[in-house]
Parts: sequence; structure tokens; C-alpha cells
Amino acid sequence: MSKHLPEPFQAWFSQQGWSPRSHQLAMLQAAEEGVSALLIAPTGGGKTLSGFLPSLIELAEGSYARLHTLYVSPLKALSTNIAESLSRPIVDMDLPVRVEVRSGDTSGARRKRQQKKPPHILLTTPESLALLLSYRNAAAYFSTLRVLIIDEVHALAGTKRGDQLALCASRLKMFSPSLRINGLSATVAHPSAMAAWVSPTGKASGVRLVKAEDGVRPDVHVLLPDERGYLPWAGRTGLGSATAILTEIARARLTIVFVNSRAQAELLFQALWKDNADNLPIGLHHGSLDVMRRAKVEDAMAQGALRAVVATSSLDLGLDWGAVDQIIQVGAPKQISRLTQRIGRANHRMDEPSRALLAPANRFEVLECEAAREAVLQHELDGDPPRAGALDVLAQHVLVTACAGPFFPDVLYEEIRQTAPYSQISRTDFDEVVRFVEDGGYALQAYERHQRLFRDSLGQLWVRNEQVIRQFRMNIGTIVDTPMLRVKSRRGKAYGEIDEYFASTLVPGDTFLLGGELLEFLGLHDTTVQAARGRGKDPRVPVYGGNQLSISPGLARHVREMLHTPASWSVLPNSVQDWLALQTKRSRLPGPENFLIETFPHRGWHYLVAYPFEGRNAHQTLGLLLTKKLEETGKGPLGFVANDYMVACWCVHPTGSMTDLFTRDLLGGNLADWLAESAMLRRTFRDVAIIAGLIERNYPGREKNRRQMTVSSDLLYDVLRKYDPDHILLRTTRIQAEEGLTDLGRLSQMLDRLHGHIEHVSLSHVSPLAVPVLLEQGREKIRGGEGEDYLLFEADKLYELAGTP
Repeated sequence: MSKHLPEPFQAWFSQQGWSPRSHQLAMLQAAEEGVSALLIAPTGGGKTLSGFLPSLIELAEGSYARLHTLYVSPLKALSTNIAESLSRPIVDMDLPVRVEVRSGDTSGARRKRQQKKPPHILLTTPESLALLLSYRNAAAYFSTLRVLIIDEVHALAGTKRGDQLALCASRLKMFSPSLRINGLSATVAHPSAMAAWVSPTGKASGVRLVKAEDGVRPDVHVLLPDERGYLPWAGRTGLGSATAILTEIARARLTIVFVNSRAQAELLFQALWKDNADNLPIGLHHGSLDVMRRAKVEDAMAQGALRAVVATSSLDLGLDWGAVDQIIQVGAPKQISRLTQRIGRANHRMDEPSRALLAPANRFEVLECEAAREAVLQHELDGDPPRAGALDVLAQHVLVTACAGPFFPDVLYEEIRQTAPYSQISRTDFDEVVRFVEDGGYALQAYERHQRLFRDSLGQLWVRNEQVIRQFRMNIGTIVDTPMLRVKSRRGKAYGEIDEYFASTLVPGDTFLLGGELLEFLGLHDTTVQAARGRGKDPRVPVYGGNQLSISPGLARHVREMLHTPASWSVLPNSVQDWLALQTKRSRLPGPENFLIETFPHRGWHYLVAYPFEGRNAHQTLGLLLTKKLEETGKGPLGFVANDYMVACWCVHPTGSMTDLFTRDLLGGNLADWLAESAMLRRTFRDVAIIAGLIERNYPGREKNRRQMTVSSDLLYDVLRKYDPDHILLRTTRIQAEEGLTDLGRLSQMLDRLHGHIEHVSLSHVSPLAVPVLLEQGREKIRGGEGEDYLLFEADKLYELAGTP
């Protein structure tokens, strides 16, 4: 392995007071040997510099005239941040290296210049790369490319953006056979699978795994609302901890307060400012705020002008904000790897501990936060390995390829099989995808608008005309956001965006929160919400589309182990310890192996509460299936409610045998019938159809609104179900619904695991552990402050009842 950096790089490192780390030298050695690499290094370990160092050294000779290195990140802001960081060594050493960024924000003039005179290093996103590959000069443009650097690979692999990037990488490899691919990440739970995803051959053996030494153990603690340790029974906002959070903010120079949703960010931001008697400068950052507002917050962070920022995942990834002293995670983290990533935003130095505080929103979340804290300290990570590639993304890539020039299906098939996501794709599925792109498939081939490709006498596929190309390039990308409407004042001041459905529920005079401001709804003009500064009480909080993040299997396992081990309860506040002790006295506790089910009468109904710990999405599906089965057996189910930890059903009649109820039959025909008719499957089909190009979001001069897209997708969905039920897009839709929205995999594993391990406890009244989920039963019907008071009163009554012998 290379022992030393060449001059002037060695001198530059010395000037910074640095010595090259072993993993940086290992990446340099891999480059010298022409080997692709996956670098796993903690935040602050010089990970990004490690990826670029070989390129800078090669380019320092000054003999390279065209594109040498392509850097791809999931965030446009991350590319801009990297460009600024790279300028430092380039300027300091006077290197003959040109670095530029290309994203959706890049001007047309700069894009044209980049096409004619490429920089040595181009920083971009998966979407912009796909667009570049759709141009006819793509082969020549990328023929000189030597290195592809993929940053934050954990955030891309296993997602549709990752599928798109993997397919783009296979194209780049065709244009430049000697291409090396370097993946960078701080959190990789499955190194071998991730190495295969990075690999130019789709196999882990083609990639060198470079793992840096672990950084200093972080300083992680749980933050309780007050010294008494009292916590709510239910809820996910964590607003009760606002005072404690503000106290911690005052003790540090800069804090990122992470939350799990945009609505939670708006609410907590308001709660903090309500108590902010010292007027500490606190900002707000989430994806629905106007881009200029986000940029101002980012600049203020970089300048040290803020003491805290309340943020969603918009600040999760790789941006180096410098002097962040601590992060505070409000609400349960849901994933160990996600928490590790967020903790890495604090301190940003490998040799010093990052400080983090976890502020649980309710009693169950105390257990989750403590379990996550222990897992982070043990350097554990979680998350599923990357799944197989999505076929709607492949359909888009087929058209990307055709736009650049004609192709033979046989050649493209072999090319995509060199990627890990599509290495196992059958020729039948591939041909069906190509057929769909060609003419829409059996049920749609008669319509001219679906005729996008044609075959010549040699079997090559060509794009039908230039209009297809122009239209397609306006719709490239795999991110299907919930349709949003811009919010502006009558004078044109931009506030941000709100969900189109939420906007449709507003009437003039209504007030709502956005960007920490109270706004009054004035009206809707085309696709713009007109608003003004508002007054009054009880503003509404925009709720944005998207699935609730479910607790990961690894973290859920830690929570079950903690519940089953009273010796570990000493870290919990007294109120939680008393709650668990009362549960052991009145019933039992769920553990790592057993599957606890409680039944009891309450308010004239018969309740069943199960504790699978499989996450909200899986429990929602389980609740639906249970109620259907209870209905079939004449138990008279009235409803169900679920959270991350448990699911509760209530019926007119006793629920009967648990072993007969919880069988694999639950996943039978009922689920298939429900999925076929459900609005959820229709929404999933709409997203699949948009990515595959069946429905176009953008036309020259206008965009489709959600209602137009929904009507179009519903009509197409019904047509395909009737005339082509095995259409490739319908099959893709069912797979995605089963994998993600319903978490069928986790349900199936749960049903296998619980066989012979069901512990059914029949009680005379509600158990202490069931109190939180029974409160969820009434929460959706309660609004405003009086409703919260009612819930507190109801919780006290339920807990008093649970403690009755």
C-alpha cells in the first residue's frame, strides 16, 4: 500500500495539521491498482476527501483535458457543499482542476457550456446524470471518464433513485470500460450487499472493502420533559419537552433539533419560540419551505448566526455545517442507522465524541430511545439489504437509452444484469418492460400516444420521434412527490409549499402554520395559494403526504429484550419503571420469543390487544386482516387501531381462540382482494405509472395537477385490470405495495415466528401496557387543547383501572 502522499499533497496535509489516515491511503492504493472500492468511515473521518484524493493526484499532472471524475450525491445541496470544500485544496495547491456542479438548478447557459467543455470533476444527482445519458453525444461525453464516486450510498441503495443510479452506472461502464466506482458511506449495515451494489459487475468480489477505524463513542443521553420524568401515554410530537430542549439549546453554540415529520417541525418550532424568553436565534428547515428560505437558514448556520435549527431529514446527509455542538432527536428515532447518521452531524470530528440527546414523546418511546442509545454505543446498525430493482425504473432507463441512440435488446439485457439490483431479472420480465416502453403492451398498443419506440429490420429499437424525446426529458426522475401548491403573498413573497389536498380543505379566513409563520388563507389562484400574515388562535398544521416511518426490526428486537429484562430498567424514569412493574403484576410482558396477546372487556365491548412490535405499517395491515377474519367468524368487529408496538381490535362478541385467529391464513385471499380494490394500491399504481412514463407530470408550459393525474391513473388502472391483469406495471404495483406500504414480509415472518409461542392472557379489564393504544382509539376524533386535556383525564382513568386488582 502507498505509504506516502506525493508532493505537494504531503505538504498540504502538513499545512492543515493533518496526517493521511490509513483508509485514505487504502483508497489511493485501490485507485493505483484500478480497483473499485467501498469506503465505510465515520463522519469526520475525511471520507469525502478520501474519495476525491486519487482523482486530484491524477489530475495534478495537468495532462487531462476532459471529464475525469463524476460525483453523484442524493442532495443538490450536498454537491454544492462538496464543490466549496474541493476548492480549498485546489486553490491552495494551485491544481489545474476545474470543478462544476450540474443539477436542476443549473442555468441553461452553464449546461450548454458544460456539454461543449466538460469540467474535470462534475458533481451531480441521479436525475441529472440520467438526463445527461439521454443525449446523443453521451457515449463521447463520458468516454474519458475514469472514476464514478457515489456518496451516501446507504441513502440510495435499495431505493428507486438508487436503482436509477445503478442503471446509469452500467451505461457509464459501457462507455468507459476501465471505469472505477467508489462508494462512500458512514453507515452500512450489510457491507457485502452494499459492495455488490457499488460494483461495476454487480458482484461484491469486484469491490475492495475499505473500513476506517471506529470513531470515539458518542455521548448520548435521554432527555426527559422535567426532573420528575413524567411522560405522556401517547402522541408523537414531543411538544412536552420543548422547555427542556430550549434549556439544552441555551447551553450550546449550535444545535440541530431533528424531528420525524414536517408537521412536527412546524409545531415544535412554534413551541420553542413560545418559551424563548431570551430570544435565542432558532431557525426552521424542511423540504416544503421555499428554497431561498432554506438557503438563508443554511447560510446562517455556516456563519454561526443561529443557536439552533429545527429540521427534518432535509439536514440528515453529509453537509458539513461546522460547529454543530449537539443534536437533539425529538421523538423515537425508529432506526439505529438513522440515529447514527444524525448523531454524526454533531461535532463532525472523528477524534472527539459527538453529543446527542434523545427526547421521547411518550412512554413506549422511552424504551425505544434507550434501546437505540445502547445500540449506537455498541456500533450496531440496522436496515434491510438492497432489494431487487424496480421495473418501473427500468422502463424509464430503457427510454433514456433509446433517446441517446438505437439499441439491441439483447445487448441492453446483458448490460443491466451487470448491476446488483437487476442481476437476477428474468428475460421475460425484461422483454415485457421493453414491450411496454415500445407500445404500452397488449391493452394499450392501439393508442398512438403509447407508441414510443419502433424496431428496424435488424431488431434495433429507435425512438419514434423528437417529440417523444422532448416530452420524456421533462419527466425524468424517480421522485414522485405529493403534488404541492406554492404559497405566496399577493405581492409575490414566497413562503413555501403545502399539500394540494390540504389546500383544498381551506376556506378564506382559515389560518395555518408554514415556515414558523402564522398565515391566513386568502384564496387559490391556478396552482398558487395566496396568503397573508394571519392572526388568531388554533392555526392548522399542514400534513404532508408520505408513509409513517416504522420501527426497524433490529430496534424492535432491542425493545423486546429490554421489556423482558427487569435488570435493564434502572436507566428508565421511575414513572416508566412503575408502569412496567404494574404490567408484570396484572398481566405479562412481551419478550424476545413469546407473542403476547391480551383480551379483556371494556365499555361493553370485547378487546384484543396484540404486541408484535413489527411497526406501524405492518400493524395497520394486520389490524385490517384481523377485523376481516373476526367478521367472517361472526365476532362483530367494530374497529382497530395500531401503533409501532401493538394493534388493538374491539368486537361485539368475545374474540375466541387466538391460535385459530393468528395463522398464515391471514395472508390469504382476503388480502389479495383488499389490495386490488384499495385506494392505497391505486395511489401506488399512479406513482409507478408516472415513473414508467405511462402518465406524464409535465408538459411544455404546464404541469398536471393531482386531480388530473389521479383521474388518468384510475382510468388506466381499471383498463389494465380488466383487459391485461398481468401487465408489468400492475405486477410492479402489487410487489411495491406488499414490500413497503403493507410490510407483508415482516407480517409473514411474524406469523412463522409466533407458531407455538402465543401467550394469551385473559383479563378482567384493560392492562397497563394497553393504555397507550386505547388512547390512540380516540385521538383522531379529538382536536385542540381541550381534546388534549380530555386525553390526559382519560389516560389517568384507564391507568387507574389497569392497576385495579
